[in-house]
Amino acid sequence: MTKKQKKRLARILAAAVLLLAVHFLPLTGAAQALSYLVPYAVIGWDVLWKAVRNIAGGQIFDENFLMALATVGAFGTGEYAEAVFVMLFYQVGELFQDYAVGKSRRSIAALMDIRPDTANVERDGVISEEDPEDVAVGETVVVKPGERVPLDGVVTDGASTLDTAALTGESVPRDVAVGDPVLSGCVNQRGVLRIRVTKPAGESTVSKILEMVENAGERKSRSENFITRFARYYTPCVVAAALLLFLVPTLLLTLTAQPPAFLAGTAWRDWLHRALIFLVVSCPCALVISVPLSFFGGIGGASRCGILVKGGNYLEALAETRTVVFDKTGTLTRGTFSVTAVHPEEGYTQEQLLEFAALAEQFSDHPISRSLRAACTAQMDPARASDVEEISGHGVRALIDGRRVCVGNARLMERENVKWLPCELPGTIVHVTVDGFYAGHIVISDEVKPDAKAAIADLKAAGVRRTVMLTGDTKTVAEAVAAELGVDEFHAELLPADKVELTERLLSGADGGKVAFVGDGINDAPVLTRADVGIAMGAMGADAAIEAADVVLMDDQPSKIALAMRISRKTLGIVRQNIVFALGVKALVLLLSALGHANMWEAVFADVGVAVVAILNAMRAMHIRRDGGTESGQKQA
Repeated sequence: MTKKQKKRLARILAAAVLLLAVHFLPLTGAAQALSYLVPYAVIGWDVLWKAVRNIAGGQIFDENFLMALATVGAFGTGEYAEAVFVMLFYQVGELFQDYAVGKSRRSIAALMDIRPDTANVERDGVISEEDPEDVAVGETVVVKPGERVPLDGVVTDGASTLDTAALTGESVPRDVAVGDPVLSGCVNQRGVLRIRVTKPAGESTVSKILEMVENAGERKSRSENFITRFARYYTPCVVAAALLLFLVPTLLLTLTAQPPAFLAGTAWRDWLHRALIFLVVSCPCALVISVPLSFFGGIGGASRCGILVKGGNYLEALAETRTVVFDKTGTLTRGTFSVTAVHPEEGYTQEQLLEFAALAEQFSDHPISRSLRAACTAQMDPARASDVEEISGHGVRALIDGRRVCVGNARLMERENVKWLPCELPGTIVHVTVDGFYAGHIVISDEVKPDAKAAIADLKAAGVRRTVMLTGDTKTVAEAVAAELGVDEFHAELLPADKVELTERLLSGADGGKVAFVGDGINDAPVLTRADVGIAMGAMGADAAIEAADVVLMDDQPSKIALAMRISRKTLGIVRQNIVFALGVKALVLLLSALGHANMWEAVFADVGVAVVAILNAMRAMHIRRDGGTESGQKQA
């Protein structure tokens, strides 16, 4: 319990004791009224002060104003004990409400407590404790067993096992050794690691995660925006209704000789009392607090599973997604290509063909380029290549040993007016020309991710009507992958602009459902931005893709998409439950109060009690049950 909550509890107990004492005093008239003012002032001074301060600031219609008006009105009608009781009960409800909200936010904050405060930096053989912000790229940090990795980097010495649960949501530790990349926020479980820093603190994985979660509240969902607008108009309307509930019957009682039957046996004081109860019931705090808290809890719960959602609006859009579009390489497949066949033309050897291709692709970081360099066994001199020109969506042109070499796909061959030969083997075909003549082709294959097939099946089970795969690969490769995974349709040999055009077409024919695009590369950034929901692979994905995406999967597992949709639907379900419950109870008690069948106690429950119940329900959004690993395709929810 916080210091503020303890103070409020002390005031509640003091006011209760004073109220009990005053109740047994044999006082009447003004003395009785003054004696009840003492516990009322103890328990309600802050509510009255906030009401006055807010009115002065132009914010009139809030719960403080309504509670002040109702209890002061009760005092004015001689209901002294009831006025104090109502304020006392209201403060008890506020205490529970404040505690519930605080507990929920602390629980979510604890999930995100993954940023180390210090880093052990090794400089000239001496280890010193520094703020991660002060560690430069290229410096070496030492991570001992039990410590969190402070910055992104590459292991230069040592071997250990890392607990990556805080980042990926996976409970299985990951083994690392010299040369392996490591992400900040992971916990070192065994040996001492020396890590060369590759990113400054502000650009580290853990900083980006925290920034995404912290900024998520700025992107409100339609439900949150609706509640904000609803509260803005709802409260003035119920104040006007309460005023009419008092004025109309009072005027009829005063001005008519024979009032209507429903006024029989009532006086103006009865209608004032009903109007005051009406005001207490009308506070919209249950909705104003619980709806944003539900989304905040859903985002926090998703982050525990290694799914970063950048705002409540994206969580809401995920729940309505009916079409999921995938990039192939690095998303549904590992993106770790390897050369599986080399078919040179007459006059060239396999080694020569690989050497030409590797030299031309030496400056590219594309997975295919890396696989060509890895397959080349010859000692390469980078100076042999010059005038290297990358042609987007086609390939590379370069001068190698003074000879004009082109390395790329069939489109590049057609652009160069070179007659090329097809290949029956599955995989990506890289064609090579030398001085305008066809020199042969290289077959490169990619491996489908272990959970990709289960991901497609889970999405269909979750209500996704259409799964689409887009790729720049050949039709043969795309067809083989689509058939293996069970994708509904595929489009092959696409340029980045073609992916945007196809996504636009899918958006226009979405039949009311949302369209999500899943990708990982720099060329996917435009499509990630254009789709209703952009989902990026966070572990191996390009920074541009992660920045453009609305949802980031920290462990690159496509099966997490179905889990993200289940989390979003659970959150939306809780939001709807709270809205129906709060409005339903309030509508019932408002009707009862207007008919004279509800007292102040029931009115306070309809306000504060409903708020506490709704907040406790909202806290369920952060509790996500995970039933096994996604690698095996088991469901998590």
